[in-house]
Order: sequence, then C-alpha cells, then structure tokens
Amino acid sequence: MAVGVLALQGSFNEHIAALRKLGVKGVEIRKPEQLQSVKALIIPGGESTTMAKLAEYHNLFPALREFVKTGKPVWGTCAGLIFLANKATGQKIGGQELIGGLDCMVHRNFFGSQLQSFEADLLIPKIVAEEGGPPSFRGVFIRAPGILEVGPEVEVLADLPTPSQKAVNLSPNESQEENAGSENKVIVAVKQGNLLATAFHPELTADTRWHGYFLKMAGGISEDASSSSISQSTKDQHFLKPPIYDLPIYQQQ
Repeated sequence: MAVGVLALQGSFNEHIAALRKLGVKGVEIRKPEQLQSVKALIIPGGESTTMAKLAEYHNLFPALREFVKTGKPVWGTCAGLIFLANKATGQKIGGQELIGGLDCMVHRNFFGSQLQSFEADLLIPKIVAEEGGPPSFRGVFIRAPGILEVGPEVEVLADLPTPSQKAVNLSPNESQEENAGSENKVIVAVKQGNLLATAFHPELTADTRWHGYFLKMAGGISEDASSSSISQSTKDQHFLKPPIYDLPIYQQQ
C-alpha cells in the first residue's frame, strides 16, 4: 500500500519517515494526477497560507476535494486540520481556500504564535484501545490551531484543558462568542468517517500510534510490507527501547 503525503511545504518528510518505520511507502504528492496512485493521504503541518497558495498554483484543490469525497482516508495534522475543516476563523485578511469535508469550526492560531509552541500529555483512550501503549501521548503543538465546534457525526479523540483566562488573538471580525471554545477545554483531535485530524504533530515524536491508527483506517498495509512492523510498534516494548531515528524529532521524556 502506498500512502500519499502532500509535499508542498511543511513536515512531509517526517510523515514519510514515520510510515517507513511501519513498513509502508510514503509517496510525495505535488500534482493532481499523483493522487490516483495512492490509497490514502496525509496533509502535513506547515504554514497553512503558504500551503494553500501552492495548492492553488498547482490546481490541487479540485483533486483534493474529490479525493475526500471518494471516501479514501485523509489525515490532516496542524495546517492539514485547517485544510480539512469546513469553517476556519482567525485567518489572515482575505482568508484562505479550504478543502473541507470535516464538520467543524477551527481557529487557525488558537494557541498563539510560534513562540507560544509547547508540548503536552494528551489522554487518547480510543488510540490506546486500537494500538496499545501508554494511556497518554506527548503532543507537540507548534503555532497550533484549535477546534472550537464539531458536528454531530464528529468523534472527539483528544482534548486539552486550557486556562479560562487564556487570551486568544482574535481577528477584527471575530467576537468573544466565536471564541467560546477557549473555556476549560479545546478539542485537538477528531475523526469523522474517512477523515482524521490532529492539531498537534505526531510525526515529530517517536510514538507511531497515530500513524498505525490511520493505516488501519486505510485497511492495513500491503502484503509485501512486514505485518509485524505495525504490531511491534504498538506494543509496550516500543516505548521501552530507544528507537533509531532517521530524522531529528522530539523524544518523549
């Protein structure tokens, strides 16, 4: 099985490296016709406005929307989450084009600027039930979005407590009511049908459980890939042995 990774900008190399650890080939996607050769797609984190401009330049939006509509699994991380959302707020003047399909409202820079990036432990019971391992996941949030609202068919996979006094930078056209999601908890991971979205960057950690979960959404791996590569990565010993890294990533302490 080949999994496409949108390779316009951002952390596409890190996603491909994570897939490689699980015995799955990641294919860089830059042109619409390349989507025909993959069974699933990952839209990585990066600078969402830049990615949108490049996607528009390469006429990718129609093909990406059609890919989502066909029911093939698509996973968006950070900027990829923004791309998949039906609605986005906190955007730059003029906004940006979205792929859509995910019934949610996302705040583009919910957690602030690059300097306010952080890591946090997230409880992930659904992922643990499917993939095993520790009850929490170390989420890496880099200029991260937050999900303010979700539709009835959207399953929340992880949320994050936020201080009630936390200030979120609002655009001039936004109101405090629009930003009500900043109270108590904000949603940071969801699933709706064939769509998976995370506000954080699993590809920047040694923990491959989110990638394993996504591959199961895509129907597993090909026969020529080692079936033990997923099962081995999701057992507890994966977290006890120092992993071998082929790219610089954040390690769970």
